[in-house]
Amino acid sequence: MVESRRRVEVVLPASAAGQRLDSALTPLVEGCSRTTLQRWIKAGAVRLDGVVVSKPGLLLERGGRIEIDPVDEAAAAGREGAGSGPPAELSVVFEDEHLIVVDKPAGLLTHGTAARREASVADLAVARFGPLPTLYGDERPGIVHRLDRDTSGLLMLGRTAEALAVLKRGFQERAVAKTYLAIVRGEPRFDTEWIDKPLGRTGTRRDRINVVPKGEGREASTYYEVRERYAGFALLAVHPKTGRTHQVRVHLASVGLPLLGEEIYLPRGWHRGQERPGDPMIARHALHAQVLELAHPATGEPLRFEAPVPADMAAALATLRSRKR
Repeated sequence: MVESRRRVEVVLPASAAGQRLDSALTPLVEGCSRTTLQRWIKAGAVRLDGVVVSKPGLLLERGGRIEIDPVDEAAAAGREGAGSGPPAELSVVFEDEHLIVVDKPAGLLTHGTAARREASVADLAVARFGPLPTLYGDERPGIVHRLDRDTSGLLMLGRTAEALAVLKRGFQERAVAKTYLAIVRGEPRFDTEWIDKPLGRTGTRRDRINVVPKGEGREASTYYEVRERYAGFALLAVHPKTGRTHQVRVHLASVGLPLLGEEIYLPRGWHRGQERPGDPMIARHALHAQVLELAHPATGEPLRFEAPVPADMAAALATLRSRKR
């Protein structure tokens, strides 16, 4: 073990593949309990090959270089249960008196609920901009649409009741164009494809979304185009035409193209842990809301916003591109 100032560096051997991250690290970091390591991981203080990992239970796919910047125990414990810890403030892409656009990091909720109170985009927006109007209840000030906790990228909020209503109508009428970047497992059969499959909740797992028979659920339509191909993987630009819960994740999995890092929506016969040595690693599903295009809610002016590829997805792409070369 090498220690530089406060940073701790260790090397995970290849034999760590298949182990939980916290379990593999415990015997390698002297004088540090597994509980403490779990807190540091959740606080975003641990990097694997330069990429922050925030899930103690991440199943390792290979060995690698670990860097740890130990954090204050009280602060880490206070953030336990909140993913990698919320940012101190929002990354604002655009703001005026009508509209706010932010670049949401993975791990941050769009909004809280009565049952789950933790920092969210809505909370941080109110702290920065003051009271915001709501269409969906007190827990969702300013919220027009949402992104999953582990999906990064562009999110819009309304600053006035009028703007909020116009933006909501824009989403309902499909006048807002959205482009997601997705890194998927599998090799697409086509360079472009429409996926038109209704989605709904079935069975005992009401938190899961499924493709359902025609005539059931709600219509859902997704278009994708292949940006780059690799052996066993692809980078897609995905354009959902409807905005159903977990739509992109479920639709891509339904055609044999689950997101890299996906743990819930996997095609039949797929499972976590079947990765091969040298495959890219990511601590969440690899989905990023990259582009939003819409008309300004007050002036009608065409607007286009773009969020840069986040570091974890950029690192995964670098791995795929280097292997391709």
